[in-house]
Amino acid sequence: MEIDLAPKAPKGSYAGDGGSYSSWTPDDLPMLRVASIGAAKLTLNCRGFAAPSYSDSSKVAYVLQGTGVCGLTVPEAEKEKVLPIKEGDALAIPFGVVAWWFNPNESDLTILFLGDTSKGHRPGQFTDFHLTGPTGIFTGFTPEFVSRAWDLSGNDVAKLVHNRSNGGIVKLKDSQKMPVPSDKDRDGLVLNCHEAPLDVDIKGGGCVVVLNSKNLPTVEQVGLGADLVRLHGGAMCSPGFSCDSAYQVTYVVKGSGRVQVVGVDGKRVLETKVSGGQLFIVPRFFVVSKIADPEGMEWFSIITTPNPVFSHLAGRTSVWKAISPEVLEASFDTTSELEKLFRSKRTSDEIFFPPK
Repeated sequence: MEIDLAPKAPKGSYAGDGGSYSSWTPDDLPMLRVASIGAAKLTLNCRGFAAPSYSDSSKVAYVLQGTGVCGLTVPEAEKEKVLPIKEGDALAIPFGVVAWWFNPNESDLTILFLGDTSKGHRPGQFTDFHLTGPTGIFTGFTPEFVSRAWDLSGNDVAKLVHNRSNGGIVKLKDSQKMPVPSDKDRDGLVLNCHEAPLDVDIKGGGCVVVLNSKNLPTVEQVGLGADLVRLHGGAMCSPGFSCDSAYQVTYVVKGSGRVQVVGVDGKRVLETKVSGGQLFIVPRFFVVSKIADPEGMEWFSIITTPNPVFSHLAGRTSVWKAISPEVLEASFDTTSELEKLFRSKRTSDEIFFPPK
């Protein structure tokens, strides 16, 4: 498989007083098109507002920093959900859901979006449909159609449709009131990865929180799973692969480390250093392993199935521990003594291996 797997940072798409929107494109990261995955990042400054829009792709949103407010309106709903969001929150947003984002605070609010573009207009890129502004849906209809749809006069329609001259991200005036968020609206829609119970926690190695249909039911609707992984300084993440034909899309939240990926015919297809702000994608069934630098490394990943299953090739739960000694000995063409030594190692370590 000859394709560029090198990690990349996003490129700016548009910016304004209220914040900025940047994305990864298939031209820079070809695996996006291969895997039909979209990736983007929204940053809202103080009083920044990303006006209501919907997407052609299901997404998982992850709050990288800051606190703010999110509004979600599902089809046929009588009232929107207005929920407070904070760093570590993950939300699964099906395509067609209308969403808006607001930052009422001094510090920036930054949100990562990773999603499935297989049903979208452009494989590997999100297409968002804005409801207002110069690129809003209703700027494309004639005044007659809008007037009939909204039962308003032509003058009132013109004021609503053309009042907002700037794009989808704006800075609201201090006098502009916004809905008060409700913690109750978070139920079933948000999982905070910093507060959720750990699925794996290895002293000196690392820890994992896995998002699946059990702890965040909406991931079933978007068809994606996700996890937040923290790898301690100098620790190693066991070589492993997704055994259910899923792609792994990884965004490095903070820290840095080394990554190796091995593919068909035992060929090492990626050997590089990754750092905060970069994204890379591991092809289906390829084996990946990571070693954190001294400061450690944290990453957020989506997997293109809602309940992913991984096989590891080292550690207590590796396939080697399940394979019979005779088969292992024959496969490596080695002695029984070396087979026993091999099997005796990593009997208590699971996924993460602390530095020696």
